[in-house]
Amino acid sequence: MKLLTVILLLCMALPAVGQTLPQRIIDQGKTIRIAVNATYPPMESRDPATDKLVGFDIDLGDALAKLLGVKLDWQDGSFAQLIPSLQTGRADMILSGISDLPARRELLDFIDYLNSGAQFYTLADSSLTIDTLCGKRVGTVRSTNYPNNIAAWSKEHCEQANLPAVVVVGVDRMPLVHTELQQGRIDAAVQGSETLPALMATEPKTYRLLGQPFTKNLQGIAFLKTDTGLRDAVASALRTLFADGTYTKLIKKWSLDASAAAAPALNGEPLP
Repeated sequence: MKLLTVILLLCMALPAVGQTLPQRIIDQGKTIRIAVNATYPPMESRDPATDKLVGFDIDLGDALAKLLGVKLDWQDGSFAQLIPSLQTGRADMILSGISDLPARRELLDFIDYLNSGAQFYTLADSSLTIDTLCGKRVGTVRSTNYPNNIAAWSKEHCEQANLPAVVVVGVDRMPLVHTELQQGRIDAAVQGSETLPALMATEPKTYRLLGQPFTKNLQGIAFLKTDTGLRDAVASALRTLFADGTYTKLIKKWSLDASAAAAPALNGEPLP
């Protein structure tokens, strides 16, 4: 009986899904290398006081690591380098507010965990409205899907009304979009709807939303399609975080209630 108790206690001490980790993760010191672009609060950014990574994705990654019994090596780089970092083996997965798009599924699998959408916004004192966007300069990060989203919106709302097209202005990082807007080089901007409450709380009375999100998409943790072992281990751990309330606590901590997912998914479909 005592032996059985000891065995049970040892099993309880083991990581919940650690036994499913690919051998290469174990060989690299039970460390998962995560590609991240820390310019997108409240998802991920650097605390200006400490230079440490903070945000919903960072907390979610830490919670996953605890369940998996691994360490995390966050590799902060440009958004444009997130997918190449997987392709070249510099990272094992992406956890960085990346959208699960059909075109990306040709190369990647996504464990979806958040709802998102492209959202127009402008300066609080601007007279611009959603109905007067045609012909205006709209900024966003060029390496995201938002330039395509803006072009599609312009085609539907401007071209069909014989109005000038929206002029898409692409920059390298989201903070530069805010700078361009504040300095008058663009008239409006687009970013993920989940990030704007934090931006408007950080800089009150600076920005104003234009209409509602004009796209709907999921954000996911991304893996190479060949890396099913790590994908399934993370999916199992994420399912646990949804079930035990950790996910909901993090959603509330980062004021992401409007973007919360009901359950994790695989490429937009319920987990098997």
